[in-house]
Amino acid sequence: MIKSLKVARDDSWEGVVTDKSRGMLDGSNMYHFVEIRLADGESVKVRIARRLWKSIEVGDRIVKQPGADPAKG
Repeated sequence: MIKSLKVARDDSWEGVVTDKSRGMLDGSNMYHFVEIRLADGESVKVRIARRLWKSIEVGDRIVKQPGADPAKG
């Protein structure tokens, strides 16, 4: 099951990228998403910055620490 996760500043998680996508959900802004498989086996879809989206590939690890943005890890 995939659930959508809005990234909050105080969240922390890490996982492996299983899919990348992007879209113009509101018709004027491009949004970048990755699907991540967390350590507990759960899959989540999160919105990330364009720069990070361009630098990662499927199979890369992403880490989100409290107070920081998601980063390649």
